[in-house]
Amino acid sequence: MLQLLDKVWRKLTGANDIVSESVTDTFSRRLRLHGKAADENSLVLPVERWEVPSPSSGEVLVEIAAAGVNPSDVKAAIGMMPHAVFPRTPGRDFSGIVVAGEADLIGQEVFGSSGDLGIRRDGTHATHLIVEAAGVVRRPLTLSAEEAAGIGVPFVTAMEGYRRVGQPEPGDTVLVLGVNGKVGQAAAQIAGWFGARVIGVVRKPEPYRGHSQTSVEVIDASSVDVAARVMELTDGKGANVVFNTVGEPYYESGTKSLAILGRQIFIASIRAPVTLDIFALYRGRHTFTGIDTLALSTIETAEIIRTLLPGFESGALKPFPITTASVYQLSDAAAAYAAVLGSARERIVLNPKARPGVN
Repeated sequence: MLQLLDKVWRKLTGANDIVSESVTDTFSRRLRLHGKAADENSLVLPVERWEVPSPSSGEVLVEIAAAGVNPSDVKAAIGMMPHAVFPRTPGRDFSGIVVAGEADLIGQEVFGSSGDLGIRRDGTHATHLIVEAAGVVRRPLTLSAEEAAGIGVPFVTAMEGYRRVGQPEPGDTVLVLGVNGKVGQAAAQIAGWFGARVIGVVRKPEPYRGHSQTSVEVIDASSVDVAARVMELTDGKGANVVFNTVGEPYYESGTKSLAILGRQIFIASIRAPVTLDIFALYRGRHTFTGIDTLALSTIETAEIIRTLLPGFESGALKPFPITTASVYQLSDAAAAYAAVLGSARERIVLNPKARPGVN
């Protein structure tokens, strides 16, 4: 039906492949990157009409209700991800409804994320997405479609970090470096859900901005020595887990904050090389672990999301608030990408069905 309506519309209007604002939501649309941009100022995100193929066996067709915009989406668009392919549709996070494919999933409201989508294959910044049936997760009633679309990369990154180094337990102390970033907030939430004590580090005077089951003690790195303060707060024991969401700027203070047998998680870097104190590493019996969610398939990512569902269903975990101002239509994707690149405080999502005047 979509293909037939598309052909009729083309014949009546003589339109090309680029969608105009007058095109109704009957037609399928997607962002399309035909080559990497030289920089963020030259990024072009055309919206194109396309014929949605039928899903193959083991796949489903999802009608997208909302899609998160992540820093990795923007970095891949401007050529900072060497393994990103062109042409492609960007976007890793999504929520929507299954409209074709596996019979038991048709009509189900689902969400998900991936390290593949939008990087090595067509992604979620479109009206429709074909994805593995095992790669979608049923959306709980506690989450709106837009909230579910904002969970993906930040919560998956945080949870994968804890899965790799060992789940924090009651009595443990978790130090989150960059606690007010999206991954930082997710890491703080999950640690509190597990019953751990959470200490967060910020780069300027400000309170913790996210939800938590427990109080989050905040250290302002601009005014105090982070490691000294951590040791003071923990009676000299240090943090059992250090979740470093920033990289090199907090490497030394995070490492000095580790308890005996402490584990440090790394998810990003600014200047990759650091000085490793091997003596302190083996004397402290420390473990350093790197997390790269781009290496996770859609199915692997869905498995991680499912481990988080009890927290969201019970209310112990909360999605990022989605404000009206942080929801963009596809035709305004460039503005959404610019907001993310500018370190927007809000979680940015695209609404493929939104029309002019929504924002």
